[in-house]
Amino acid sequence: MLTKQSYIFFLILFTIISFSALAIAHQSDEVFSRYISPSSLGLKREKLSHLHFYFHDLVSGKNATAVRVAEAPSTNSSSSSFGAVVMIDDPLTIKPDVNSKMVGRAQGIYAFASQTDFSLLMVFNFVFTQGKYNGSTLSVLGRNKVVSTVREMPIVGGSGLFRFARGYAQARPYSNSQAHTIVEYNVYVFHY
Repeated sequence: MLTKQSYIFFLILFTIISFSALAIAHQSDEVFSRYISPSSLGLKREKLSHLHFYFHDLVSGKNATAVRVAEAPSTNSSSSSFGAVVMIDDPLTIKPDVNSKMVGRAQGIYAFASQTDFSLLMVFNFVFTQGKYNGSTLSVLGRNKVVSTVREMPIVGGSGLFRFARGYAQARPYSNSQAHTIVEYNVYVFHY
């Protein structure tokens, strides 16, 4: 049987241990998530940039930059190529000529995602290799309805000079052949 003093001692000890556990739990929350000022990361005023370039999707030949890596059993009998997945490493150039100055590459995948029309799921990065954006990227994730005159896809992030980026890309077909598709891109992006 506990004496009154022992009971009080254990009650105080239990209270101290409980508060210590709560303090430790509270500290771990602070380590996991906390508010920081954007200026502490060197972020200054947000800017809006417009980038203009041409995307070259070379689907056949010795220097193909787009390669089908997967397909469904029914893809080849589908009127929309539903289920085909293509890996890309496409050049981005200043002018429509594939031999003009290259400013970067589009790297990622597109997949034929509609059973009824030519609509793609686009998941790729614009990887810039020239000028002040050299080494920076913009990430695109969205739907591309290929037969539309203007396709709009979201910019969902970026790296380098495009950290915290958000915006959109407008794609306009420039020319299309069996082996080489050229798409004009206008990209509008907010970034720091």
